[in-house]
Amino acid sequence: MKGLSAAEITLIDLGVSEPSEIDLEAIAWTLGTHIRYRPLDMCEARIIGHGDQAIITINSQSNPRRQRFSLAHELGHWRYHRGDLLVCQTEDIGNKGNGSSSMERVADTYAADILMPCYLFQPIVRTFPKITFQTVRTLADTFRTSLTSTAIRLVEKGSFPAILICHDPQGRKWFVRSPDVPDRWFPKKELDSDSYAFDILFGRNSDDSMPHKIEADAWFDRQEAAKYEVLEQTIRIGEKEILSIISIDDGDMLEERNTSGNWRTYR
Repeated sequence: MKGLSAAEITLIDLGVSEPSEIDLEAIAWTLGTHIRYRPLDMCEARIIGHGDQAIITINSQSNPRRQRFSLAHELGHWRYHRGDLLVCQTEDIGNKGNGSSSMERVADTYAADILMPCYLFQPIVRTFPKITFQTVRTLADTFRTSLTSTAIRLVEKGSFPAILICHDPQGRKWFVRSPDVPDRWFPKKELDSDSYAFDILFGRNSDDSMPHKIEADAWFDRQEAAKYEVLEQTIRIGEKEILSIISIDDGDMLEERNTSGNWRTYR
């Protein structure tokens, strides 16, 4: 297979051919690391290494899927950042915000690749007709991953033109877009009061069970957005935090002007 990441090569070398076979503790052992679970304060995980051996400590007070991502994240540090003493706080692991360091982003990428390798993830994704949070939940159960990390993976590596956006009461925290979505569709910083997400975050509305059609200018500042509709679905992921999937099924929105003034289609 071409274009495999280091994590995916490790899995293939170990003969992993099904999501259920991704045994992180066994993989960690083959990579020379020993795993301990201990209560940790203000910290999700840490790794201490010497030579070709390391000890990874995972916060035993976190939920199992959080522990799983933390372990995969530390294996990423072991692959790329040997020789450093690293203590990974909650905000360092799986953080798509601007505050995360390049080392943490590298470790997160490795974690996503080893937990949801594309050679297993993408064939399963293609069996779903559309992107919804029900799709995300099914994939999260299949790969034993968190809802947020699975949603990010689905948008970045799936086959659906979509944007995933996280908001809290202060505004947009982060977003990711699929490769099919042109850069000009940059989501607003503040939630629009016309969006369904606004009533979920600030009101008493429950999670969206299915996507809703909504005018695109509720999510994008561009003047042309008023011509289009998108699909919005929002859920809570914390007391004061929400995730929204904005799906784009209008082909005109997936076109972009190139330097010659012609239209280029992203598919």
